[in-house]
Amino acid sequence: MYNTLILSDLHLGAETSRAREATQVLKNSRFQRLILLGDIFADLNFARLTKEHWKFLGYIRKLSSPKRHIEVVWVEGNHDHGLTDIMSHLVGIRVYQDYRWDYGGLRHIAIHGHQFDGFQVNRIRLSRWGTSLFLQLQKLDLKGNPITRMIDRLNTRWLRMSAKVASGALAYARQHGAGRIFCGHTHEAIHAEQDGIYYYNSGGWVDSRLTYLTVDEQGVKTHEYNEHDYERADDRDSGEERGEADSATADVADESGLLEDVEYESVGR
Repeated sequence: MYNTLILSDLHLGAETSRAREATQVLKNSRFQRLILLGDIFADLNFARLTKEHWKFLGYIRKLSSPKRHIEVVWVEGNHDHGLTDIMSHLVGIRVYQDYRWDYGGLRHIAIHGHQFDGFQVNRIRLSRWGTSLFLQLQKLDLKGNPITRMIDRLNTRWLRMSAKVASGALAYARQHGAGRIFCGHTHEAIHAEQDGIYYYNSGGWVDSRLTYLTVDEQGVKTHEYNEHDYERADDRDSGEERGEADSATADVADESGLLEDVEYESVGR
């Protein structure tokens, strides 16, 4: 069993969100703590959520049940901004700006990472528009099309931003006496070390490469989703478990003021 599983940047509401795959990972992993490390939503428009998106939220609510004995933590991202009260009500979990815990003799910090991206901090509205455009271009990517070259240029900028976030996160960890710090935001699963402090990025769930992090006695590991590992995952679910999950999904949708069964319109390397 993992001490902690960390997943970020699911962007529920975006057509590129891989909510079904993320739910499969959670159903087939054992952990004491789950950290949703920001940008779980693309924006505040719940009408864009598909059935798979609602199922993910329903499963989070199920995990947060006291009888599960799992600590579920939501760390706010730049796209989640303004959802603190809503999420606490919908899925029954607390939302943090950053979250800290001690494990294996080390202080750990989980923070989304947009705090270290000056463009996000200073131009948040424009940057949200830019992120949405990037997600749409990924969906429309056609080889041999000028769109592909535009995406390549955006990817290059994203990689430069990855380095900036890593540098800022390492400085933040040093300032707060942490040995490990975890971020999302960049959609790029990387790790770095500086003066004995370790930085890990959990990647994202909108590209072709879907990644998450785990922390246990062996250390920190980056995992990449492989659909073949989960081909029979749904078949292994008991009827009772499916019923509980469906009930949790309906509860989340009903409490949001929306109906889950309404028909909503539905990057790697």
